[in-house]
Amino acid sequence: MASPLSHKLLTTTVFNHHSPPHLQFPTTAHLSKFRCSAAGSETGFFTKLGRLIKEKAKKDVEKIFSGGFTKTRDNLAVIDELLLYWNLSDTDRVLDEIEEALLVSDFGPKITIKIVESLRDDIYAGKLKSGTEIKASVVNDALKKSVLDILTTKGAKTELKLGFRKPAVIMIVGVNGGGKTTSLGKLAYRLKSEGASVLLAAGDTFRAAASDQLEIWAERTGCEIVSAEKEKAKASAVLSQAVKKGKEKGFDIVLCDTSGRLHTNYSLMEELIACKKAIAKIVNGAPNEILLVLDGTTGLNMLPQAREFNEVVGITGFILTKLDGSARGGCVVSVVDELGIPVKFVGVGEGVEDLQPFEAEAFVNAIFS
Repeated sequence: MASPLSHKLLTTTVFNHHSPPHLQFPTTAHLSKFRCSAAGSETGFFTKLGRLIKEKAKKDVEKIFSGGFTKTRDNLAVIDELLLYWNLSDTDRVLDEIEEALLVSDFGPKITIKIVESLRDDIYAGKLKSGTEIKASVVNDALKKSVLDILTTKGAKTELKLGFRKPAVIMIVGVNGGGKTTSLGKLAYRLKSEGASVLLAAGDTFRAAASDQLEIWAERTGCEIVSAEKEKAKASAVLSQAVKKGKEKGFDIVLCDTSGRLHTNYSLMEELIACKKAIAKIVNGAPNEILLVLDGTTGLNMLPQAREFNEVVGITGFILTKLDGSARGGCVVSVVDELGIPVKFVGVGEGVEDLQPFEAEAFVNAIFS
């Protein structure tokens, strides 16, 4: 039974009133399409849901990447010019300029130095004797292989980990203007499309238009939403009430929006801790995922953001947004390399289908194509 205070502060909106009742967990026969097995119906459902989302969308990932990373590719194009008339006496100068090209492309010093020193060793050992061989080594071997290795080892766990208790809870966090609420709405659409019942929680109580924006996404996706009825309601109270409702009504997943905040604003960062604790009181082990939205155009500025958010609440995955021509691909690799946290989704545009599971190989091919 909700407290009088929660009734006063919170309101629940239901969209798509004529939709079928919330789906029950699938039968054994139905679950065969999820291509994996697990003990216990709830464990099986959540495990299969995470894998199905990833598997079904592979064909769409190249479409997402095709228009992005123009800036990164342009910065790397200087390597072709450097190696066109290369000779052994120019080795140090050319390697210095290759290093600069990689740094400008936001690959970060650690990865850049590793690649350049590997090239230097191969050149002086006589393994690489022409500009063509060096170019092939830079793009196809050293750089491409290094980047793919980082993304497939340190950032390997790209599937959603939703646990085995209903509801699974996903918190979406990030700085202002990164595409946080939009990403949540698109994730809700993807989850619901795979048969999950989804409840949205409007935990961004700081920005006046945030609740209205999420209500629009609730209407577009046919999801219910819990939001604050009056100004200055505590975000933790809204999220707590939403998770309670999700538990009582048997929702599969509760998606929690939070206020956008700079990673340097420590009072607002502490609010995230309160939200996380409030959720955990309702469902043991929740939130199951805490996804940080990273703006693909910000370059290496995303590294301190990711570092601070991770230290405060423990990030489990990234959503990379705004993959247009100005997106800078190298910075993503640096973040994954340092923190060992995977990119789970990528998105571009406002369409409900524009959020796709991350595919490392397609990502690398897009940068170096």
